[in-house]
Amino acid sequence: MNQVEVIESNPLQVQNDLQDLIEDFISSLDIAMASKVTYRRAINQFTYWLSSSGIANPERKTILEYKKHLKEKGLSPYTGTFYLVAVRKFFQHLEVNKLYPDITKGIKGFKRPKNYSKDGLAITQVKDLLASIDTTTLKGKRDYAMINLMIRTGLRDIEVSRADIGDMRTEQGAMVLWIHGKGRESKDEFVILTPEAEKPIREYLKARGSNKDDEPLFSSTSNRQKGQRMTTRSISRIVKDCLKNIGINNKRITSHSLRHTFGITALANGASVVQVKEAMRHRSIETTMVYVRTMDRVANGAEKYISF
Repeated sequence: MNQVEVIESNPLQVQNDLQDLIEDFISSLDIAMASKVTYRRAINQFTYWLSSSGIANPERKTILEYKKHLKEKGLSPYTGTFYLVAVRKFFQHLEVNKLYPDITKGIKGFKRPKNYSKDGLAITQVKDLLASIDTTTLKGKRDYAMINLMIRTGLRDIEVSRADIGDMRTEQGAMVLWIHGKGRESKDEFVILTPEAEKPIREYLKARGSNKDDEPLFSSTSNRQKGQRMTTRSISRIVKDCLKNIGINNKRITSHSLRHTFGITALANGASVVQVKEAMRHRSIETTMVYVRTMDRVANGAEKYISF
């Protein structure tokens, strides 16, 4: 891509190297900084593949080959589609600036499954999971408070990692936790902390001896990183280890399953679709409706009418 063409197919020498074009594209995006990092990583993945494949002037068939490459890597439909979306936006940017034609037109993303890629937990499994955690230790108190919070509010790993003690505040007489949500630039959303969610957190913080607002809500207990903010990787690992302790060990049950458990349980206990959408901070109600369709399919399946 050292030599590119204008839309009218007239050759145009571009002085900037490819990385400069990428940075210009990234800077043009009106999104959060964390999202820009993700887009940059996705575009770099594509350019690395171009380089390793010896392709200097990509064509439409190049994008189809890249799509095949992503599929062969075993990426989830969601991840694969995002990589393609990033590439598509990049070439749209180049076309608008008359630097290269948009060779991604008409190329679809991966077919997404009708259901979520992760499963939720049954209530009996939730009870077993929480009961299995030894709360006589500081680590146990932390793990219990954290996992209990995720189940009762639907928080993502990244939202748990970003939370500070000072984010717990009272709003209109209710205790809430302000969160830095996915793709957001600040802590502008909150989840409600019921007494059942708040009490274990208070007990953990009391045992930890922490009360400064700017300290992380959940911190590491390891010798090397004691007191430091927990990473999403460590949160995910802790949840997975606790699940394994009660005999649950498969790819469809992860820390993200706790979020699905919240959505499913709230709907099953009478919350409206709109209430669950707001609590889970879904951009579209269609995302929330996946839970409803699955629950309705199980409850009212035609298979139940078959008898011999």
